[in-house]
Amino acid sequence: MLEGVLGNINKERVLVYLIARGDGYPREIAAFFNAPLTPIQKQAENLESAGVLYSRFVGRSRVYALNPRCVYINELTALINRILEFYPEDIYDALMNNRRRPRKPEKPLKLTRANG
Repeated sequence: MLEGVLGNINKERVLVYLIARGDGYPREIAAFFNAPLTPIQKQAENLESAGVLYSRFVGRSRVYALNPRCVYINELTALINRILEFYPEDIYDALMNNRRRPRKPEKPLKLTRANG
């Protein structure tokens, strides 16, 4: 959706994923969108060099997150969140269902959209 504004669909994928989930590593982002790894890595590096993202190592993996010191991060987050409202429901639900560890088997799964 923002490919024309951001110049690259993979840049949009990186930003959407990180804004929805808080942080992530390139292989995880590429697997989620079924995209090649190298372009996702390059866009994450470009966004980091522009000051939009920062990275840290967790073990041997480089994990990216939004840089809170970026002067326009609030505006960018608001724009991406607005775009997320128009994503297909299955992708939106998968993005918002940030399960990285198992939940209790008896606990019910509740998914809700932010806008109701």
